[in-house]
Formats: sequence, structure tokens, C-alpha cells
Amino acid sequence: DAELLLLGPWVERPHALPPLPAGVSPALISHVVLRELGLDPLVVDLGCPVAPAVPHLRLPGPAGAGPARCLSGGAALDPPRLQALLALGRRWGARLPPGRPLLVAECVPGGTSTAQAVLTGLGVEAAGLVSGSLRHPNHDLKAALVCQGMAALGLDEADPPRVAAALGDPMQPLAAALVLAAAASGHPVLLAGGSQMAAVLALALALAPPDLRPAIAAGTALGTTAWVAHEAGSDLALLLRRIGARWRVEPLAFAADLRFTGAVHPALAAYEAGYVKEGVGAGGLALLWQLSGRSAEDLARLCDQACGRLLGPSAPTVR
Repeated sequence: DAELLLLGPWVERPHALPPLPAGVSPALISHVVLRELGLDPLVVDLGCPVAPAVPHLRLPGPAGAGPARCLSGGAALDPPRLQALLALGRRWGARLPPGRPLLVAECVPGGTSTAQAVLTGLGVEAAGLVSGSLRHPNHDLKAALVCQGMAALGLDEADPPRVAAALGDPMQPLAAALVLAAAASGHPVLLAGGSQMAAVLALALALAPPDLRPAIAAGTALGTTAWVAHEAGSDLALLLRRIGARWRVEPLAFAADLRFTGAVHPALAAYEAGYVKEGVGAGGLALLWQLSGRSAEDLARLCDQACGRLLGPSAPTVR
């Protein structure tokens, strides 16, 4: 995904894209926006066993100590790694250029499961509300994993660092600390994603002192796709309301207008059938595209061209 994000479909990539039951990686959408708007993202590797063959930042020491463990064991991240990621996020956030907004995106395998686990551990009732890349989110599997992890953790009260270390993934503490530091210095933040970024927002609110929480809510917004916002099998709006009630704030969230209707590549039409939906910042970047004054229809057309180049015009149709 990182290679497609930076190189696009016109350059041969050393590693194959992740296999999907239908559709195409949302990194394709994000690449089109980055290319057309002239943006230069920083890719941070937080634990890939194989490094992407594109320029990226690989973290040294405990912060970059390989993949996390399964959340079902209640020990996904070692506490020193959690603290190192939080400290790094705070340092990066404190060094943001004055007046520059921050867009944070993610690509985490199993990330909706760790999102639900962290939300649950922090006291947010998230079961059945979290999205996923499958056509029908596997809520039963997620719930079973979360129950195992919570039982192994044995928490009586929600202790945010302990919850994040036991049930989360490396992206969450780094992103949450960025949000905290950005709010403290008045930098607006767009969390480009759906359920996973809702968990990041919740973690930031849980870690923040009470007097900083209103600034986090006012200066941080989620930007996601219409496929997540209107998905029948999840409920991001209700999830955000529950997060808001938990920490007495009103979260901001927006959905991009991008849709793949009409004569488009079958892999893009799969989004309309309920596959993939979001990831690699696609929703937030599509929203940024609109905020720049461009139309969602033009973005869909450019994505269609890029998809044809990536997969060829004769890809199988979705059944």
C-alpha cells in the first residue's frame, strides 16, 4: 500500500498489493489526490516485517520493535514501546510548523479489531458499530477477540496507557500523541479514516487532561468516505456520539462525496457493493480534494483512469 501510495500505478512496485475478496486498495484513491494536489506525505513504518521499497521513516529502538502481538492475549505492545510511541508523537506534534494543519492516515492490518478493543477498554460501547473492509463486517469475530483480550487484561478501571498497550496497535499511541500535541499548540488536525481514527480520537481524549479535551474536540475532525459513513453494517455516527458522551465533548466528522457509480472499473464499483470502503487516508484526502475546490466527479474519473492502468481494463466483475 505504501508503494502504491507514493509510486502510483504507472511504476512497477517490488511487492504485491494485499489480496482482497473484491475491489482495489484505497491507496489508489489517496495516490491520485496526493499527485494532483502536489502533496508529499511522510510514511512511517511502525512494525512491518518487510520494509516498503519507497522512502519512509523506520523507527529505532523500542518504538519500532516489529509487529504487535494479537490483542486476544492482552499484551499487544510492551509498555516501554507504548511510552516510546507516545513520547515520539508528542515531540513531533510540538515541532509542527506554525499555521500548518496536520493530516494523519493509517494502514493497519486488523486495525478495526484493535480499534474496537481499545474503545471497549476505554469504556466506550463499540460492539457492532465498527466498520471493516469486508462486505459485511465480522462483528462476532471482533467481539470474541475483544472479550479474550479484556479477560486477559483483567482491568477494573479504564487506564488509558495500559489499555492501549494491552489491546491496541502501534499506530494508535503515536497518532493520539500527535493529536494531543497539536491541540495544545492550536494546530488543526484531520484524522483521515473511520473507525480506526475514532479510536485514535478516543485515546487522545482519554490521555488528555480535562481542560485540553474541548480544544481536541474543536480542532480535530474525522474525514472518511461515504461508504463508511452510510454503511448499514456499522454506525460511525453513533460511535462518535458515544465517544463524545464518554468525555463530554462533541466530535467533528465529515464524509467525502466521492462515489464510484456509473461506468467505472469493476474494482472501483466494488466499493459501491460494500467492499473495502476506506483506508490509507482515502476518505480524508478525498475530503481535502473537495476543500481545494475540486469536484468529487473529477476525482472519480481520475481514479478510474488510474485503476485501469493498475489492473487493466478486463478485470473480473464483482459477483
